[in-house]
Amino acid sequence: MKPFAALVIFAVAFFFIATERADKVKTVLIAAGAMVVLGLAPGDEVFYSEHDGIDWNVIFLLLGMMIIVGIVKQTGLFDFLAIWAAKKSAGRPYRLMVMLMLITAVASPVLDNVTTIMLVAPVTVVVCNRLRIGAQPYLIAEILASNIGGAATLIGDPPNIIIGLRAGLSFNDFLVHMAPAVIVIFILFVLFARFLFRKALHYNPDHVEAVMALNERRAITDPKLLVRSLSVLACVITGFAIHSIVHVAPSIVALVGAGVMVLVSGLDVGEVLQEVEWATLAFFMGLFVMVAGLGHTGVIEAIGNWSIGVFGSDYFMAATALLFGSAVIGAFVDNIPYVATMTPVVEGMVAEIPDPQTGQSLWWAFAFGADFGGNGTAVAASANVVAIDIARRNGHPISFWQFTKYGIVVTFASSVLAWCYVWLRYF
Repeated sequence: MKPFAALVIFAVAFFFIATERADKVKTVLIAAGAMVVLGLAPGDEVFYSEHDGIDWNVIFLLLGMMIIVGIVKQTGLFDFLAIWAAKKSAGRPYRLMVMLMLITAVASPVLDNVTTIMLVAPVTVVVCNRLRIGAQPYLIAEILASNIGGAATLIGDPPNIIIGLRAGLSFNDFLVHMAPAVIVIFILFVLFARFLFRKALHYNPDHVEAVMALNERRAITDPKLLVRSLSVLACVITGFAIHSIVHVAPSIVALVGAGVMVLVSGLDVGEVLQEVEWATLAFFMGLFVMVAGLGHTGVIEAIGNWSIGVFGSDYFMAATALLFGSAVIGAFVDNIPYVATMTPVVEGMVAEIPDPQTGQSLWWAFAFGADFGGNGTAVAASANVVAIDIARRNGHPISFWQFTKYGIVVTFASSVLAWCYVWLRYF
């Protein structure tokens, strides 16, 4: 009875989020509260267990980066980069989109994709405002690019970190096994984007001419603060890159960086905290509790066990089920708690396989499905939620279905390509 109740609550909440008939933050908080009151979520453990409740590593990573981005914004750097990008692309929509996607895809494997989106999305909003065009297609393309590019490394997408720790896979393992497929899939996505967004890209020569006449250097309003903040940001990025070596969580790196950034900026703390998207943080907390209800009542594990049990010792079909099953389920629940719940299931299956290479292939199939499933809907990955909230706050709202109509297509295409790669390389 409890699994059914958890599934109903989740489905109803997802319906209201998808149809936008109610505020998404109110929806997830009410649904999360119902899960806890009815005993479907694990009580007080939702505050203490990252696997069965709120993942505070994600929440504090977002909080720290929101503070850092808010301070960097005060320097005029985003205006500078926006004018530079507009001039380099000559205002041509597809050329501009490719530039922004490349920046996002290159940065996502080094940073995590959430951090990359938080740095690139504000620039995108500014450049689109300068060109008097809608930012929605560019932001959607960046989200899709970040989830594809982030799949290439251990630290590029949060689910990879969970999988790597559980499976004992290193940074180099991800580079060798995931990166080749990700590079090919991203190149194909860039080419496909011209067709996918063809109706949404607009060119206004009058506004382009006005932007071309601007001097981007004049956009920098506080050079001294820029130098200090970029120095701190460089240290934070370095911390992200080496966190698995020094064993310091990215959330701690972000929080320390935010504290140092506030210290060296000299800005009023209250003014800085106004840049934090508190509604986004509350949404994630509620969503984590909702998914914890599905995990605690055994819904997700039952689905996983059923999928695996159907294929028995046919390991290629098991890999297929993991890849496409993760892509489908990961499109409807945030892929971080989904992966945290499913990793023990995958670990148990891998333990039954005598050939280590075949067993490892199931981990890669699982990672591809979870990472690419993050593009499926507007709430499937943390980067999606963050970028959509940035768009809303800056007057470029992206609806659930506006994102999802693109995301589903890209998820399907990228998952099929990843499946071909797994088949050719491991079977």
